[in-house]
Amino acid sequence: MAMERAQRFVDALARLEESGDLEPLVALFGDEAQVSNVSSRRTFHGKEGARHFWREYKGMLRQVKSTFRNMIEAGDRVALEWESSGTAHNGAAVDYEGVSIVEWDGELISRFQAYFDPRVLGQELSLGNAPRSEAPATAPA
Repeated sequence: MAMERAQRFVDALARLEESGDLEPLVALFGDEAQVSNVSSRRTFHGKEGARHFWREYKGMLRQVKSTFRNMIEAGDRVALEWESSGTAHNGAAVDYEGVSIVEWDGELISRFQAYFDPRVLGQELSLGNAPRSEAPATAPA
């Protein structure tokens, strides 16, 4: 079935974002997987590295939801064009977009790399003043 691996990743990420359940996403990664993004100074390795990476991702934001504009699957590679929106722990709105490349070795992810403008995300997370960030209408609960 075309796009099956892309959809498995998207579904597991949605589960993490909605409920905080990390394990379905971690289960997609191989023991030798490499996981990183443009704002990380390091590459995380294996299932434990993936667990650490995705725990940090979810931990940065009080609330987050990713939507996908394009999912392209060709051979053992998937390209995902996305936008993530949510709320930082300081109450600021967070809205950033990028592309993730997911490489597969059989049924497991061997490499994940996300590309986005880290300046936008950093401004929104720390100050709540990036161009697309808006203050919440009401105080956070």
